[in-house]
Amino acid sequence: MSKSSVERRLSQVAERLRQLRDELDVSAEQLAHLADAADEARLRALVSETPLADRDRRAAERHAEAMRRHRAQVEAEIARLERRQDELLDRLVAESRPH
Repeated sequence: MSKSSVERRLSQVAERLRQLRDELDVSAEQLAHLADAADEARLRALVSETPLADRDRRAAERHAEAMRRHRAQVEAEIARLERRQDELLDRLVAESRPH
């Protein structure tokens, strides 16, 4: 892979990492909101003991769990791209050394 190709890939990886980190920040805020909503729904279900409240609780918990899974996927993708970035940097350094 040529030096310019490695630099181009590094730039693309850095941009994608920035996007994913922004997405991670947003998902953290959304998860906090959904987890609070699930906690409130759980309390309402305990107090009211109605089928409707229990259904609302389950739905709120599903939404919070879906956001947890999404966040974990974003974190895994960030880790994968960070490893790729390290590989590309190593390659760039190796190609910059005099032979």
